[in-house]
Amino acid sequence: MSVTRDKLDHLRDTLELAAEPAGETGLAKRKAKGIPSARERVQMLLDPGTFLELGALVRKPGGGEAMYGDGVVTGRGYIDGRPVVVISHDQTVYGGSVSEMFGRKVGAAMEFAFNNACPVVCINDSGGARIQDGVTSLAWYATMCRWQEDLSGYVPMVAIMLGKCAAGSVYGPINMDVLVATTDSYMFVTGPEVIKAVTGSVVTAEELGGAEALQTNGTVHHVAANEQAAFAWARDYLSYLPSSCLEQAPLINPGLEPELTDSDRELDRFMPDSDKVGYDMHDLLLRIFDDGAFHELGAGSAQNLITGFARVDGRPVGVVANQPLVLGGALDAACSDKAAHFIRLCDAFGVPLIYVVDTPGVLPGVDEERNHVIKRGGRMFRALIEATVPIVTIVTRKAYGGGYAVMGCKQLGADFSFAWPTARLAVMGAESMVSIVGRKQLAVTPPEQRPAVRAQMIDFYNATVATPWTAAERGYIDAVIEPSQTRLEIRKALRLLRDKDATRKPNPRKHNLFPM
Repeated sequence: MSVTRDKLDHLRDTLELAAEPAGETGLAKRKAKGIPSARERVQMLLDPGTFLELGALVRKPGGGEAMYGDGVVTGRGYIDGRPVVVISHDQTVYGGSVSEMFGRKVGAAMEFAFNNACPVVCINDSGGARIQDGVTSLAWYATMCRWQEDLSGYVPMVAIMLGKCAAGSVYGPINMDVLVATTDSYMFVTGPEVIKAVTGSVVTAEELGGAEALQTNGTVHHVAANEQAAFAWARDYLSYLPSSCLEQAPLINPGLEPELTDSDRELDRFMPDSDKVGYDMHDLLLRIFDDGAFHELGAGSAQNLITGFARVDGRPVGVVANQPLVLGGALDAACSDKAAHFIRLCDAFGVPLIYVVDTPGVLPGVDEERNHVIKRGGRMFRALIEATVPIVTIVTRKAYGGGYAVMGCKQLGADFSFAWPTARLAVMGAESMVSIVGRKQLAVTPPEQRPAVRAQMIDFYNATVATPWTAAERGYIDAVIEPSQTRLEIRKALRLLRDKDATRKPNPRKHNLFPM
C-alpha cells in the first residue's frame, strides 16, 4: 500500500511541476506582463470543463534542465458542444520556442484533428525557433507546415495571436484560415534589433508588425481589444462553419420571420435618389439576413469591400458586398485579395455566397496599376469561377465594367442574379460615357448649350442603356425585384439550391495556374 501511495505522491508532484514547468520564474514573468498561462488561455477559449490535455509530461530526452511541456500545451475540447483541437504556446518555457518535442506534440495534435475531422485553434505566443537546437527546430517547423497543408480546406483552422509571434513562428498562423490578434500583439519575420543590426534602419515593433499595422495590410483578419474578446470572436467565427468539409454548418434558429416585416419594407425607401449619394452597406446587410447578425472578416482592411458571415433561414452564408462609403465602392488590388481569400474559404467548407453589388468598377490610377490590380483582380475572378457552392447576387445600384463581372454575375457562376429597380448595369456610368462617346458631339455644340446637351445625353443613357430592364430582357439577370422582397427571395433561392451538385466535369490537368 505504501508503494502505491509513494507512486501516487510522485505522480501528483510531477503533474504539479508540469502544470507550471517554469516555476516561480514563469509565474513572475507572467505577472509582470499581466497575461494568463497557456492553460488558462485554453480554458478561456473552450466550453467550461471540456479540455483534455495531451502530452503534458513530454520533455526533451536526457533530463537535465529540460522542462515539461517543452513550450506548448496541446489537447482537445469543445466549442459550442463541438470538438476542436487546441494548441497553445507557453512563452514562459524557452520563450515558447519550437524544438523537437514541441514539434512532436503539435504534429500529434494536428494528426488527431485530421483523423477525427475537427477544427484546429492555435494560440500563438512564440519567439520562433529554439536557437540552441539548431537545425532540429527548423526540421520540425517544416513538418508542422506540412501537416497544416493537409488540414487546409479539410477542417477550419484559426490562429489567435497573443503577445509575440516572431521569426519562423509567423508561418504557422499565416497558413491558417483566419488570424485574429489582440491590440498589443505583434508579428514579424525579423525583429527591430535584427533589422537595425543588418540594415541600420530603426523601427519599433508596433510599426514593423503591430496588430493594427497587420490589420491594415490584410494580414490579420480581426483585432480584438483583449484576449477574452479574441477568444469570443474565434468561437463566433467557428459557429458559422462546419467541423470539416465532410459536414454541413450548424443550423441555428431556422424559420424566423417567414413573412414580410417592417424592416424589409424600409428597403423600399432605402436607396438615395442621387447616384452620387453614398450609404453604409452595413445598414442594408442587417436587413436582409437573419436576426440582423453579421460576423465580419477583415473589417480593418480594404474597407471598400465587406466580407463576412450571416445566416439565411438559420443556415450560414458568406457575404461579399461593396461599401459605397469608401472609394464609392470601387474595386482595387487590396480588396481583390480580400475577396479571393474569403470566396475560397466559403467554397472549401460548403458555405453559400451572397453578393450585394453597388460598384462603379475598378479604381483607376497609376498607383493601382503598379499595385498589380490586374493580377490581383484576376484572383478574384478565378475564385468566383472555381466556386461550386450556391451563389446568389443582388444588384442594388451600380454594377459597372469589371465590377459587374467579378461581383457575382451569372456568366461567371451565379445561380440566381436579382436586381433592384434602382440598379444600373453597364460598361460605365453615364458621365464617363459622355466624356468618351459624346466628346465629338459636345465639341461641335455651342458652348452655352453644352451643359444642357450633356445632361440630356446622361438622362438618355440612364433611361435606355444603364437599366436593369435590358439585362433582364437578355437573361443576364433572373428578375427585377422589389427591395423589400430581398430577404425572402434569397431564402427561396437558397432552398432551391440546397442540393446543388458541387462536382465539375473531369479534367486531365494536374492543377490550374492561379495569377500569383
